[in-house]
Amino acid sequence: MSKLFFDRLVELKKIDKEIRRIAKTQEDREEIWALVDEIVHHRVMGCILDKLPREHHEEFLEIYHKSPHDEELLFGYLKEKAGPDIEDLIKQEVGGINTELLEEVGKK
Repeated sequence: MSKLFFDRLVELKKIDKEIRRIAKTQEDREEIWALVDEIVHHRVMGCILDKLPREHHEEFLEIYHKSPHDEELLFGYLKEKAGPDIEDLIKQEVGGINTELLEEVGKK
């Protein structure tokens, strides 16, 4: 996974532990992590776009596609256009993802 601007807000240690517990091979771990990365990315971006006024979506996505790793640029933009609480909203979303994924992994 490449570095994304919101990575520092994503804490997945418990999920990593569970993936290591249930995955039998390195290939299985990589496949599961690819799914987790995709879920996190889609949910965080959805959370951002839900909060960001629609008229700023295209501009934000252009900036994101040019510099997906630039935390200062992207959070600066989001705080200005979506509000200063955007990081807290992302943390809440990631917490929800953690809970959901741990519940799913625990069912296996």
